[in-house]
Amino acid sequence: MKAPILTLYSSLHSTSRFLAPLISVSLNSLGSPFIRSDPFRLSHSPFTMAACVHSSTPPQTDDPLFNTYKKFCMPNYSKTHNDDLWLAMKDEARSDIDQEPILGNYYFTSILSHDSLEIALANYLSMKLSGSSFSSGALCDLILGVLTEDQEIIRAVNCDLRAVKERDPACISYVNCFLNFKGFLAIQAHRIAHNLWSNGRRILALLIQSRVSEVFAVDIHPRAKIGRGILLDHATGVVIGETAVIGNNVSILHNVTLGGTGKASGDRHPKIGDGVLIGAGTCVLGNVVIEDGAKIGAGSVVLKRVPARTTAVGNPARLIGGKENPVKLVRMPSLTMDQTLHLSEWSDFVI
Repeated sequence: MKAPILTLYSSLHSTSRFLAPLISVSLNSLGSPFIRSDPFRLSHSPFTMAACVHSSTPPQTDDPLFNTYKKFCMPNYSKTHNDDLWLAMKDEARSDIDQEPILGNYYFTSILSHDSLEIALANYLSMKLSGSSFSSGALCDLILGVLTEDQEIIRAVNCDLRAVKERDPACISYVNCFLNFKGFLAIQAHRIAHNLWSNGRRILALLIQSRVSEVFAVDIHPRAKIGRGILLDHATGVVIGETAVIGNNVSILHNVTLGGTGKASGDRHPKIGDGVLIGAGTCVLGNVVIEDGAKIGAGSVVLKRVPARTTAVGNPARLIGGKENPVKLVRMPSLTMDQTLHLSEWSDFVI
């Protein structure tokens, strides 16, 4: 019985997307068939689900800033917080329309006409990624079905929105991130593709990967495992290989490659721990581990393990302070986003 009901709701939603500009009243009062009033009962740990990966606790957890973000990635994080974020986004949308009335129809279709973040995300991603391969309606139904069945994806979406808003000074609001930040959208499309890949629907997963690469210039293999609280800043040129694993609260800038060496098979891509910052233009090649809280300077080529809470820079990358006694970072670099703190320890050359 569940499948026909979901199909009916999805069909009704697809129809309403095209009628949205004609509707003059908010749909909030109608309630959403996709929001459960009771929490989902999970038969296993959420961290084993396809939407996220849980890596080890950082070696030093006395960083207040990190602890603030860390709670958003916990499996018992309240669904109420997800709903609160969605309500905040709708308030932001109304405020934006007050300032720029010309955006009214666009914001209504993308945000205000929807009763939940799941529906809005399915609608918006389908508009962005649809084309000759996918009709917008069919893709929306596919994405909405995945989001409805796997609530861990929406938890991850929530964490990613908060991460971008708090870490990127160019992000002025959650709505701004949701509508305009292609790094955020590419990660959410990957979460859908990863779910499809994990459930044996590999042809569809690879097709979504291809569309994301074409539309956003971000290439992430659908098998790659990515945690929560991810910031892909600027995002253009990011490549993440098939067996790569990325932990929680990681920040990655543009033109970063997490790739293989070109000669290995099997498990051949990098493993990135929690709280890691990877600077622009970095290449991390092979099945190497970047441990929790490490920082990789821009333009580096990393071929070996980087210990926790250390900084590696250069080509090939070397540890600041040396291999035997590397300088330890005090704060989680992915949260501070400080990419120049290591310069005084590295060189006295000033431009």
